[in-house]
Amino acid sequence: MAYLFPVVGYLMGAIPMAYLVTRYVAGIDIRQEGSGNVGATNVQRTLGTKMGALVLALDVAKALLALLLASLLRLEREIILLTAVATVAGHNWPVFLGFKGGKGVAVSTGVLLYLYPLPGLMVVALFVAIVYFTRYISLGSVLGAVVTPLIIFFWGYPWRDILLTMVLALIIIYGHKGNIQRLVAGNERKISFAK
Repeated sequence: MAYLFPVVGYLMGAIPMAYLVTRYVAGIDIRQEGSGNVGATNVQRTLGTKMGALVLALDVAKALLALLLASLLRLEREIILLTAVATVAGHNWPVFLGFKGGKGVAVSTGVLLYLYPLPGLMVVALFVAIVYFTRYISLGSVLGAVVTPLIIFFWGYPWRDILLTMVLALIIIYGHKGNIQRLVAGNERKISFAK
């Protein structure tokens, strides 16, 4: 039965926080606004920084909660790592929204902070610095994803953990393929914190 727990992780990750918050707080369907993405960045651009921060925190929290439950059940490390991937997959491809969700950055951040607290904080700090100086959230997300496996490797974690972060990095990069094309073309939209 323990091997079924990643399904629980998937379902928790699939809870569409951006959709629920914007629907019941602001009365809009975030899928019909801005980029149409069900994530914190689109919420921030549509409804402001406070609302975006709320969705970001909720997306991080659902990953933390899924992994906390797995740990409390004393599941094997491999099952916990599979649950981590399943939670991110649930966020990106949620069954509740026709498998069209976010890009996995906030949920992956929750995974990193739970499984690898200090390296996770390093990645968050790098992300914040990149976004602060460039105003490109997508650039911070992609570069953070790319360096994470390297940080985990040099921190001395076993290969299964390095593999996990590589999988998460690939998921994030895939979700940002359009953003990467716009960054290369020079027409990616910058973030504004004025709202």
